[in-house]
Amino acid sequence: MPFKPAENPKCPKCGKSVYAAEERVAGGHKWHKGCFKCGMCGKMLDSTNCAEHENELYCKNCHGRKYGPKGYGFGGGAGCLSMDTGAQFQGEGK
Repeated sequence: MPFKPAENPKCPKCGKSVYAAEERVAGGHKWHKGCFKCGMCGKMLDSTNCAEHENELYCKNCHGRKYGPKGYGFGGGAGCLSMDTGAQFQGEGK
């Protein structure tokens, strides 16, 4: 019987194997510590401030800005209405 090395899970961001000493778990996937950062602003994340959407990690603020509700009625009135799409973060850190 030939030797078969254990199959380690792959990081969704870089596609490399994730070993137990360096893993972070979010959204049912295992990530490297260095890959466990927001896809828009690049902020390092932890289990309390991360949100996963289609195999991409976001901090709670960027996730809400990109995928949250938009328009009138979501907030405290016209003063809370945000037309910010996060365009200033596009292309940075990638």
